[in-house]
Amino acid sequence: MSKEKVRSPEPLDFFIWTVEDVGLWLEEINLGSYRQIFKENRVNGEYLEGMSMFTTEQILRFIRKCHMKWGDFITLCKELRRIKVACLKGEQKVRRPWWASSCLSLVFVKAEKRNRQSRVVSLKLEP
Repeated sequence: MSKEKVRSPEPLDFFIWTVEDVGLWLEEINLGSYRQIFKENRVNGEYLEGMSMFTTEQILRFIRKCHMKWGDFITLCKELRRIKVACLKGEQKVRRPWWASSCLSLVFVKAEKRNRQSRVVSLKLEP
């Protein structure tokens, strides 16, 4: 990895995070020790989004597979929930993804704003 400053992933885009984005986020939330094992298990944003639908058995399998301490798993879930709540409240700025041409910016931003709440609500946020 180069010495250039690596920009942290945008929370709004967590469901399209790459494995590398997830690794950067783990560093931010002081769970960087799991970065390599998450990478080996190809944990990306889509995977994180799907965790809210995991059964107890799937959660335990994930914890074992990633050699996580229970407290660290709780921290992971709390931080993921914080991001989801920020998305739901519209606190994150919508930005055009790197692959979309500039002429699609307005279309993408409008569609993302319209879909944001329904997408985050579908993540089964609990009080």
